[in-house]
Amino acid sequence: MKLLLDEMYSAALAEALGAADIDATTVIALGLAGRSDPDVFAAALARDLAILTENVADFTRISAEHLTAGYHNPGVLIALSLRFSRRRAGIGPLVAAICAIADQQLEDRVVYLQHPQQP
Repeated sequence: MKLLLDEMYSAALAEALGAADIDATTVIALGLAGRSDPDVFAAALARDLAILTENVADFTRISAEHLTAGYHNPGVLIALSLRFSRRRAGIGPLVAAICAIADQQLEDRVVYLQHPQQP
């Protein structure tokens, strides 16, 4: 699995994912800080990266529009802020949730991550 972490996520999360054998980079590391969500989506497409975000409204809409136009995408992972903290203590549960779905086919899907303690 290869991920692009949206702007709200830190390099520490990318490092923790890397330690779990998940290839992850941040929007900031790619020089996309402050860019629009369509620009971030396009950058993810160009690099064949699924997107990790908590921005449900924009990325689900952009993904749906892309699919409706007949195009494919590597997938969108949604980590709702009610389930996952962006603070350092939230990194472990988020990594665990991503690892739990790492073997799934993500292409063209929007996947809502589940906290490891939730069914």
